[in-house]
Amino acid sequence: MKCDELCTVASATAIGGGYSMLLLDAPAISKEVAPGQFVHVRVPALAESDLRRPFSVFDARGGRIEILFKSVGRGSELLAKVRPGDRMRVAGPLGRGFPDPAPGADALLVAGGYGVAPLHFLSARLKEKGFAGRIVLFAGGRTAADLLQLDRFAALGVECRTATDDGSAGAKGLVTVPLDAALEECRRSGRPFELFACGPGGMLKAVADRAMALGAPGWISMDRHMACGVGACFACTVKTRDPKGGVANARCCVNGPVFKAAELVWD
Repeated sequence: MKCDELCTVASATAIGGGYSMLLLDAPAISKEVAPGQFVHVRVPALAESDLRRPFSVFDARGGRIEILFKSVGRGSELLAKVRPGDRMRVAGPLGRGFPDPAPGADALLVAGGYGVAPLHFLSARLKEKGFAGRIVLFAGGRTAADLLQLDRFAALGVECRTATDDGSAGAKGLVTVPLDAALEECRRSGRPFELFACGPGGMLKAVADRAMALGAPGWISMDRHMACGVGACFACTVKTRDPKGGVANARCCVNGPVFKAAELVWD
């Protein structure tokens, strides 16, 4: 059920590298939101006519939701300036989230930069449910400063494997370097796994390609400009395969943002 909730900022923390964590009192949304869904935030300093901004949920508990974001444009830059006690309207939960992995499978999570946000929420919920498989996070970034909130994953018991473009942390190169090593481990052991990914487009395609090649379930959180958040503006379409083998345009905000790897058609 979607809510349009007037939320109060409980805390606002800059964590370096242009990234921020925002904790909001949002009892209605917190109760309903699932990992992989998103919320639409009306940034307080913007005009009423300005579009809301979409953000993944990093965590939700105790009547609060947590958002991790980077200041990359006017809206997010202004959002980074809010302070405890400020109030804003937040719509959500929106979109389709991640499913749980099948019993007996490992969950391999692949993230680039702030793409860790919905994967942390997924990890937390799986742990709450008593998920018995391994949860392994593969986090990539340009530098060590782009490897975000790894301590929060570690506190959940999630194994973290990292890669950076400049080699400042973890393997040097793309996040697919440690991922491919883990996939080979799975191949040799015969242990089933599912892939869950959120991050830049090139990384998402690489993960989807691997899921398809290995015949493993893959769940891809697509990043599009979800302007309206409810499927009305068609600004966030992605190409998908229809049941007859043709290509159709799906709306990321209502049909996603999480899609099966096998559904997606890449340009």
